[in-house]
Amino acid sequence: MGKILIKNAKAIVSCDALDTVYRDCDMLIENEQILDIAPGIECPDAEVIDATDKFVYPGMINTHHHFFQTFVRNLTTIDYPNMTVPEWLDIWFKTVRFVDNDVMYYSSCTAIADLLKHGCTTAFDHHYVFNSYTGKESADREFEAAKDLGIRFVCGRATNTLPKSMGSSIPDDMHEETDEFIDHCRSLIKRYHDDSRYSMSQVVIAPCQPMNSYEDTFTESLKLAKETGCHLHTHLGEGESEIMKDRWGVRTVEWCRQRGFLGENVWLAHCWELTSDEYKVLGDTGTGVSHCPGPAVLAGFPILPMKEMMSYGINISLGCDGAASNDSSNLLDSVRMAFLAQCYFGKERGGAISAYDILKLATVNGAKTLGRPDLGHLAKGMAADLFMIDAGALELAGAIHDPKNILGRCGVTGDVWLTMVNGKVVFKDHQLIGIDEKKLAKEGDAAQKKCLRDVCEAFEIYR
Repeated sequence: MGKILIKNAKAIVSCDALDTVYRDCDMLIENEQILDIAPGIECPDAEVIDATDKFVYPGMINTHHHFFQTFVRNLTTIDYPNMTVPEWLDIWFKTVRFVDNDVMYYSSCTAIADLLKHGCTTAFDHHYVFNSYTGKESADREFEAAKDLGIRFVCGRATNTLPKSMGSSIPDDMHEETDEFIDHCRSLIKRYHDDSRYSMSQVVIAPCQPMNSYEDTFTESLKLAKETGCHLHTHLGEGESEIMKDRWGVRTVEWCRQRGFLGENVWLAHCWELTSDEYKVLGDTGTGVSHCPGPAVLAGFPILPMKEMMSYGINISLGCDGAASNDSSNLLDSVRMAFLAQCYFGKERGGAISAYDILKLATVNGAKTLGRPDLGHLAKGMAADLFMIDAGALELAGAIHDPKNILGRCGVTGDVWLTMVNGKVVFKDHQLIGIDEKKLAKEGDAAQKKCLRDVCEAFEIYR
């Protein structure tokens, strides 16, 4: 890739430990890493990117998503309001049964394109679609899409092992056996998991949720994580605790604590129904939380008390969540929504936090969540993952004095000016680099119609 010199940036918001903002500075990049940030850098053999009037930020890190759900956006028939999560899952799994590998590839491309265009450079996807149409290849199609579009990708290999006949939301023909799940996790780790610095692909062991799996699914996941050094992830605290109390006599956090499924290598999605005592348990064990503001606001779920959670030492990161409960893969939009929600509810729940604090959830905290010290802020030796916005645009006039807070406060949620991943420009001037977007969109829409719309009309899901 050679050297790239980003020249004359109006501001570089580093998100480092000192919250440094470099004014009127340059950034020198070689291959995948940042070599220097300083004014007046000269490098005759570097490709120059003129960053006049541009603000530069660390690439954002999405810590919870479901790429395959991208092809069920814009459906009022699966909206959350007036339903619990378990009730919604009963409807949702009627569509999941018909997903095939073409849908997996094109829906992943669609989600990744949305992420890249809005400044996200690393994406974790919680993937649990393994049915009679996909076999085990659906995860491979996600890795293929990530490589084709150039995003840094972390695949959370998920599963549901408890069939519907035993009290879960999972159709009997879609559940997996624990041994089957662990064997495939091991295979994916062998083929894709790279724990080297600047790695572009990793695997997380991520059983979908305790209420829809057997106990050994979680205990065996723990064993494999210890063996391989991989991280762990699951859904938790989104309305299932009463179900767990009926089955096990304890709420879900305590169920996980008893089995060791908490710790610094574990993070949990959502967690909006937890109590203060349960948040303290997460803080004491070093367990992280991925906050997904989109589905929380859409469904009217409680907004996380971030100030209180942070006082317990919980590392909170940011996620889009799947498009079935968000309709968007725009992490900048999630930054804005999270900030506004915290402002609205903050007085009742410990006080609001700043828009810049929310940006750090999506950068520094996301990197910590995934165990990636090479990502999340801009400094010498860090990965060259970044995005830029045009601060010279008329709609931002009068607001550019504070580049740290401008994204969330001013609602900067449209396309960024440039996105770079691992030292490679993958998006610039409203175009994905080297990608025929029209062709992909046409092929993707055809795959969605054939596999989902035409089949699922019988269930009155697409109408």
